[in-house]
Amino acid sequence: MRKKLFFIAPLAILGMIVFIAMGGTIVLLLWNWLLPALFGWRQITFWQAIGILALCRILFGHFGFRGGRSAFRRRMDERWSHVTPEERERFRQHLRERFGFAPSPSESKGPST
Repeated sequence: MRKKLFFIAPLAILGMIVFIAMGGTIVLLLWNWLLPALFGWRQITFWQAIGILALCRILFGHFGFRGGRSAFRRRMDERWSHVTPEERERFRQHLRERFGFAPSPSESKGPST
């Protein structure tokens, strides 16, 4: 068991380094190809590209590689499944009033012309 771990650990570290280097290179190439031409922004270095990757990881998390929905989304789906239709409609009405949205045409109670 220890021999396997002794062999796998360096490979895993090497794999992470290669993955980060490839991601940084891709961000660097795309940034330097698109953004200076489109927006007049200056070009970036490899280390700045790695920083952008890290920032994206912090802000958005997991780069979409993690399957399924977030824990927050699962919790909200579970809570929403226990809400009665009347409570859902009251919640929707509250949001409409708060944010100034008019009811949808299917929900309006006036006669159609």
